Amino acid sequence: MVRTTPPRPVDIASIFPELAPLARQAIRLHPRPGIPTPYESSIGGPLLWPADEEWPVCAEVHDDWQLPVSLDDVRRRRALLEAAWLRPRGPKENLLSPEERALLDTLEAGHPWHGEPNALLPVAQLYLRDIPGLTGPDGADLLQVLWCPLDHESGLPAARLVWRDTASVVDPLVSPPEPADVDPYGNYVPEPCVLHPEAVMEYPAPHELPEELAGRLVAWGPAEWAKSHPEDEDESGGAYYQYELSVAPGWKVGGWGPWSFCDPCPMLCATCKTECRPLLTVSSGEWDGGSGSWIPLEDRVPPGPAGLRRPSDPPMVSIGRGYNMQIYICPESFDHPHLENMQ
Repeated sequence: MVRTTPPRPVDIASIFPELAPLARQAIRLHPRPGIPTPYESSIGGPLLWPADEEWPVCAEVHDDWQLPVSLDDVRRRRALLEAAWLRPRGPKENLLSPEERALLDTLEAGHPWHGEPNALLPVAQLYLRDIPGLTGPDGADLLQVLWCPLDHESGLPAARLVWRDTASVVDPLVSPPEPADVDPYGNYVPEPCVLHPEAVMEYPAPHELPEELAGRLVAWGPAEWAKSHPEDEDESGGAYYQYELSVAPGWKVGGWGPWSFCDPCPMLCATCKTECRPLLTVSSGEWDGGSGSWIPLEDRVPPGPAGLRRPSDPPMVSIGRGYNMQIYICPESFDHPHLENMQ
């Protein structure tokens, strides 16, 4: 099924012409539950990986203030809680039975650190044919993103980008290695999702605009907000542009950075000092209470009872306290190291 983002409530570039030259196309990926194959674009799905190519591992220092769990622990915990949330419960009936509670405690207890390099986990597979505007090195028609599902010095999982020519993969790997150690909450274990890419137009978050223009947008917002929210007696709306008219929420390719809790900082290539451009945004959710107008038309009516896997977050990935992880790449060379940032 396609996903259709509703038109923005107002054409902001016609009201503030200074924004028109700053428009950028972003591709909202709209990951939804599914069973992707290695020959499809996906989040958390299997990768098209040559059997004779070494699987990447992470040998960096990890944040070890909590014991890790196994990938199987995460999957069993999610299955247990999903079933519990979906079954009927009587008044004052506990979510879990004593036996289930004991099993959950076991799954969350963790295990000693293995101390060996940790196999990376598939995060995203993007066929260039599916993502308008996404380009790679000469001959590459596929981007694969993997990461180590543990916190590192940056407070983020460490990502690896692989650009691939699919025609060269004649003997695909069937059973890739799995990480021995995983974040204890499973925050970095994406559930398999198929994608429904959609192009939208974005404008910079207020943090990246000249102070004078950002101030005018903040001053303009409350009156415009009140037109569509007459019931809002708090006279909010100063963030109307930021949440409804600038940067699309959710997993996406390209576009602008979703700067929020921190001010923008120069994203300069460590090799050549060129300003890097956003490649992929990994999101903790596609919408929330402040970004309801971005909910696709097809998702306005929930398909059924929601369990642990929220309709707004099918991959079940959580970055920080519900933030975003953005991956930047250098426009001068695909060989230059990428940058990661929490926003």
